[in-house]
Amino acid sequence: MTPLAGKIALVVGVANTHSIAAGCAMAFAEAGADVTLTYANDTAKPHVQSVAEAVGAALLLPLDVEVDGQMEAAFAAVAERWGRIDILVHSIAFCSADDLHGRVTDCSRAGFAQAMDVSVHSLIRVARLAEPLMTRGGAILTMTYYGGEKVVDHYNIMGPVKAALEGTMRALAVELGPKGIRVNALSPGPLKTRAGSGIAHFDELIDAARLRAPDQNLLTIEDVGYIATMLASDGARGVSGVIAYVDGGLHVRA
Repeated sequence: MTPLAGKIALVVGVANTHSIAAGCAMAFAEAGADVTLTYANDTAKPHVQSVAEAVGAALLLPLDVEVDGQMEAAFAAVAERWGRIDILVHSIAFCSADDLHGRVTDCSRAGFAQAMDVSVHSLIRVARLAEPLMTRGGAILTMTYYGGEKVVDHYNIMGPVKAALEGTMRALAVELGPKGIRVNALSPGPLKTRAGSGIAHFDELIDAARLRAPDQNLLTIEDVGYIATMLASDGARGVSGVIAYVDGGLHVRA
């Protein structure tokens, strides 16, 4: 089945073959979409290149959200090739190690501002650029975590940051809905990704998730990609403004 046949997808935030965004890109390609990927910098490019080759990406574009003009250039390149975007994945988050590993109480002003800019305001910026290119409507997906809803040990300042991301997602869903643009968030359980490994005591978080999830299994990036494909398809045209948990039911445990 190819539920995304003929659709143009831009996936922002692939770090390597093990990243959540890579799982989405591979699922989209398998479902028939034309996929474009971005990479954060020259150091990251070789790690993203292998994903681009695996999905047959026509474009692999530089996009560091802290570098002026790169985001606009990436969207312009997609527009020049296809004239539109149908699916946009925003899988970007960052916090400096000093602020990430410390208490929320002690988070620096600069660290908080950077985490919010890279992790949250970048969603607003990509949505604004995607809006005129989603001429047939579209689907925007971002990545959150249960730590944005409840306090999770060692997730620290990223909890408030993800809470802000979820509120932003809902606001965008309302504002862009009249144009047929749906905005949703995926909330995977703990996954062994490079981003996750930056969290203190991450192995403990992984082990606890495996034990507490109803099915006692960890999810994979492929599992996340399948749900992303579902939400990006026309069959989910009535779904917007939701958080889709991909955690084997972990979030329902007290």
